[in-house]
Amino acid sequence: MDALRDRRDRTRREIVQGRAAAVERQHRQGKRTARERLALLLDEGSFLEVDLFRRHRAQGPKMDGARPATDGVVTGSGTIGGRRVFVYAQDFTVFGGSLGEAHAAKIHKVMDLAVENGAPLIGLNDGGGARIQEGVMALDGYGGIFRRNVRASGVIPQISVVLGPCAGGAAYSPALTDVTFMVRGTAQMYLTGPDVIEAVSGERVTHAELGGAHVHGGRTGVATFVHDDEEGCLADVRHLVSLLPSNHLEAPPSGPARGAEDDLRPRLAEIVPAEPHRPYDTRLVVAELVDDADFMEFHEDWAPNVVCGLGRVDGHVTGVVANQPTVLAGVLDAAAAQKAARFVRFCDAFGIPLVTLVDVPGFLPGTEQEYAGVIRHGAKLLYAYCEATVPRVQVILRKAYGGAYIVMDSRSIGTDLSLAWPTNEIAVMGAEAAVNVVYRRELAAADDPAPLRDRYVADYRDRLMHPYYAAERGLVDDVIDPARTRAEVARALAMLRNKAVPATPRKHGNIPL
Repeated sequence: MDALRDRRDRTRREIVQGRAAAVERQHRQGKRTARERLALLLDEGSFLEVDLFRRHRAQGPKMDGARPATDGVVTGSGTIGGRRVFVYAQDFTVFGGSLGEAHAAKIHKVMDLAVENGAPLIGLNDGGGARIQEGVMALDGYGGIFRRNVRASGVIPQISVVLGPCAGGAAYSPALTDVTFMVRGTAQMYLTGPDVIEAVSGERVTHAELGGAHVHGGRTGVATFVHDDEEGCLADVRHLVSLLPSNHLEAPPSGPARGAEDDLRPRLAEIVPAEPHRPYDTRLVVAELVDDADFMEFHEDWAPNVVCGLGRVDGHVTGVVANQPTVLAGVLDAAAAQKAARFVRFCDAFGIPLVTLVDVPGFLPGTEQEYAGVIRHGAKLLYAYCEATVPRVQVILRKAYGGAYIVMDSRSIGTDLSLAWPTNEIAVMGAEAAVNVVYRRELAAADDPAPLRDRYVADYRDRLMHPYYAAERGLVDDVIDPARTRAEVARALAMLRNKAVPATPRKHGNIPL
């Protein structure tokens, strides 16, 4: 028995240590090994590995004599802040982290365990895609991952972390999960590599230009968070897990009450100018709303004309959607609608209340937006809000014009409570534009249209755009002092905390994808 134990310990130690040359090569590329990453991600000593001794059984070219243990992926479970998570980490030092039959089977197993135990799943991606030598079995393995991603969607949080190459079919799993992290300089994600693109089209492009973190963080919206290094990235993954429930049946983790219901924030009236056309940074408003100004913003560099993210209000996790007047004057466009719609559905899936801060002059006009399908993408945001059953509070800060007002969680599409500042302007369009349409003939016939236009604008504002017009008609529940915004939002969320809406009996809806 002693000899058997010694052999077992020696074998395990050799597997865990890995090949020294391969580990050194990984470090030279500025990347940690799979086990070093798991040590940063998980609570110390909490990792329980599954399938350590698993080997492939393929008979493809150059495979017969190479059967390293783990088959290029480390799988198992650990804790983050004492809460259970399931993880897999591709090991680039073994077969370049490529996916074959055994590799996929290990991931399938840990995904099934995550769903069965109602715990978040975190995948650390650093692999060269499908293992060519295993042919169709590698493709079948990817299919099994995608099917499980979809089955787990809305059941447990799924987090993808891209720390190296994630090419071909491998890119679809991060696209199917709830949140994707990428690291600048080392992470790349694309379906077709630079060599194939050059052979087919003659276009030359680098790996980073094609699918680097800056591309997916700022242009495609595939990456939710982008970081400069692995340490900061994995620390942010830990922070995100602390804000999410373990599954759709649990409430998000809450902290101690912070006295928010009596918290006055007079600085809010200084941050937001009363003049409707003067810009301000809506993140400063959010910072006054959430506890300790701690706000985790999603897709910071993509569609920045709308801000989405998670924070806590009086200790309770809350999702915030806010128009951003410093970018395109805060208008909605196709990308912003997609970004906000996905975030709203994410929060609704995991029972996270929503607060929507409105200061929107409308949808971005122009042929480019119309041809890009802004109608369809705007409908996604409408659908997401209309479908959401979590507590929903709307706060209208200034402008709320036209269809964009409706889309930003108005009373007509089901918000539970609508609050407005005295600076609110809710209308079909701005007073100047409305007057130009309604009084077009009168203005055209006038010898001096300027004073006449001013008179019509003042009359239109007095009749239809004063701050109490919507409140008088029940579309706004209260006009509040800006300094009391945090307090009133906290009171509203407390009132709605036990909200329950029975599900409509149907297979599923048909969101305008």
